[in-house]
Amino acid sequence: MSSRPEIRFLDRTTPPHIVTLVLMAGVAAMNMAAFLPSLPRMTTHFNTDYSVMQLSVSLYLAATAILQLVIGPLSDRFGRRPVVLVCLGIFIFATLGCLFAPSIEIFLAFRMLQGAVAVGLVLSRAIVRDMVPQREAASMIGYVTMGMALVPMIAPMIGGALDEIFGWQATFVFLAASGLGVLLLCYFDQGETASGDGKSFRDQIREYPELLASRRFWGYVFAAAFASGTFFAFLGGAPLVASDVYGLSAFWAGIGFGAPAIGYAIGNYLSGRFSIQYGINAMVQAGTVITTLGMILALAISLAGYGSAIKFFALCTFVGVGNGLVMPNASAGMLSVRPHLAGTASGLGSAILIGGGAALSAFAGVALSWGGGDIPLLAIMAISATLGYISVRFVIAREKRLEETTPLPD
Repeated sequence: MSSRPEIRFLDRTTPPHIVTLVLMAGVAAMNMAAFLPSLPRMTTHFNTDYSVMQLSVSLYLAATAILQLVIGPLSDRFGRRPVVLVCLGIFIFATLGCLFAPSIEIFLAFRMLQGAVAVGLVLSRAIVRDMVPQREAASMIGYVTMGMALVPMIAPMIGGALDEIFGWQATFVFLAASGLGVLLLCYFDQGETASGDGKSFRDQIREYPELLASRRFWGYVFAAAFASGTFFAFLGGAPLVASDVYGLSAFWAGIGFGAPAIGYAIGNYLSGRFSIQYGINAMVQAGTVITTLGMILALAISLAGYGSAIKFFALCTFVGVGNGLVMPNASAGMLSVRPHLAGTASGLGSAILIGGGAALSAFAGVALSWGGGDIPLLAIMAISATLGYISVRFVIAREKRLEETTPLPD
């Protein structure tokens, strides 16, 4: 269909309101970022090394990637609504487990279980694609994630402030309360948007080759994966850069961590405003160029000996702007290859980019232990951004060749 369905807030007979979609995705993004300023203090609390504590980021991302492989097909089989409600319940339970964990091993186990909140990231996009066609989906996803960007922008600031005043545990109380609020909102507002055919897992598996054989799908997936890899490397390395390289307190580190989210809000606004006009490929390409140029500039400044905390975090805003352009449009592209498998495509695509992000996050933490200030982290981010640009250029070039010979396949 070409127009959006009627939506009434807090009416379970209609699709969820955009506010609900924003908060579904926002609580998932917040869970990644809110506790980052507390990592140094939590390292001391659990009497462990930073490299072990940093696993709370990389293992979480890895668990999230695996869970997203399940969330998508489950939602295609049973519907979006029940999967969202169950996963949010698991997230609240796991957050309380993190709060009361007596050891680092138990904390990490519950932290991985917190990955169930990724349901918000996966299904908020799938729900949009259920409702509107490709270009409108890119625009709507842009607005959804623009609003969502406000959450991770302020979450590290709130987490840093809570850490300073009450200790790191207060951040997990805040996360549990937020999860409960979103669960109640989804219960009262989220109407079912899946097609309703409820395909069995066997039928879905039969259709996988149709999805996996699409070069368009893989092109969008890898463009998004490499572009977002710069952000996940930032998540893995920036806490150590902030505390050990630049000596920032938890509060000021939290302020700095909000820089990419400011850029993300700007990029998502631009996606919402211009995706229909210029098309998804042009927007993805613009995003990868912005991210690449920003990271190369930041790396050049640090290599020249002029690096500082302000310059580091300010230039990381380019990561947010670029991702704000890339992610909604690449997501709309991968979901539109086979709309009847939108949940599966969203889950698989997200699993790949989150899994790659987990690897880059862990590698960033290790690379910083080699010394060199923030240079190893910036180098990783610049390389990942460049690969994102190469990926989208490959997709654009291939589509041009196809258009010259035959109509572009769906």
